[in-house]
Amino acid sequence: MSERTPAIRVTAMPADTNPYGGVFGGWLMSQMVLAAGSLASRTAKGKAVVVAADELRFTGAMAVGDELSVYTTLEKQGRTSMTIAVEAVARERDAEAETKVASGRFTFVAIGADEKPRELPSSQPLSRRGERG
Repeated sequence: MSERTPAIRVTAMPADTNPYGGVFGGWLMSQMVLAAGSLASRTAKGKAVVVAADELRFTGAMAVGDELSVYTTLEKQGRTSMTIAVEAVARERDAEAETKVASGRFTFVAIGADEKPRELPSSQPLSRRGERG
């Protein structure tokens, strides 16, 4: 089992399927954005909105009952925006086997009370892997 801590962990349910019975890619992507949004809001110390989704890859499949863990890394921080890398990993319900099912990058912008972009709070520099140093 992974030693990383997921930003979100959730079980795929029957309502999360597409017409063919597989887990709907839109549901998977929404879980990824929710996880990235959590990190974005913490980094912005307030409201942050997603403005772009890039390099989305659906590399595996999930079944109903599989547990989804979504991992996030702050990759880049600008004056008002940040890029967050996301990896989604499914674990078979009754086993320990894990499969990477999706990855991507989401760009968020910090938003002020006036609903306009605002500067991000000062923070420690990021290492090459996006970890605070």
